[in-house]
Amino acid sequence: MASAFGSSMLSSEPGFSFSQAPQMRSEPRQHGFYPYTDNGGSTLGITGQDFAVLAGDTRSTSGYNINTRYAPKLFRIGGDGPNNEGAKIVLSVVGFAADGNALKERLDTIVKMYRYQHGKDISVHACAQRLSHILYGKRFFPYYVTAILGGLDEEGKGALYSYDPVGSYEREQCRAAGAASSLIMPFLDNQVNLKNQYDPASAQGLEKKALQPQPLPREHVIELVRDAFTSAVERHIEVGDGLQMMIITKNGIEEIYSELKKD
Repeated sequence: MASAFGSSMLSSEPGFSFSQAPQMRSEPRQHGFYPYTDNGGSTLGITGQDFAVLAGDTRSTSGYNINTRYAPKLFRIGGDGPNNEGAKIVLSVVGFAADGNALKERLDTIVKMYRYQHGKDISVHACAQRLSHILYGKRFFPYYVTAILGGLDEEGKGALYSYDPVGSYEREQCRAAGAASSLIMPFLDNQVNLKNQYDPASAQGLEKKALQPQPLPREHVIELVRDAFTSAVERHIEVGDGLQMMIITKNGIEEIYSELKKD
């Protein structure tokens, strides 16, 4: 009978099912809190001779969940009242939505205070520098966003400034940011920046002449923006639902909304 139960059942040692025996006092546990999340989406900006176009999709995600299908990532800065009437600067933010809204509110307040104190609108260059200072001031606990600022400079030409989360910035002709930036930016490099493209009429070999990027017509830029996002939604699950586009000209800001894929 004893052999049926085996010798282990007759042992005086406890038979734990764990790899280690339980202890009277457990080890200290460390609990962590991560204050950031990535809410997906993408933005881009392209400048022309006398205009600037900023665009972004409207999907907000958390992992594989869609929070909402309409979460704007483009915001008017300055102007009058809560609706920013008469504004001529646009800020796009993508990354952590809460930080993006906080950054937009802070910059908008500073720009409106500038107008109240000086009696004139802030230039897009001064606004770009002020945004850099805001981001750098939070460098030890940075805004978890990638920002793009657009407007018209003193000469009436389109101006576009791209940022990293701690305030480094530069003026560019085009820039993409967000979840699908790795898909959109090569397309813009090819169509707008003319990277690695050469004049077919020039001499070949080492003497071939690289093409120089030129400002594109407004309608062509709008088509490029639509093509960029139409292709991005086919390849990235965090981009989709709607396309918000803002076109900045000397007459103000024109907003265009169009549908994107919702699957």
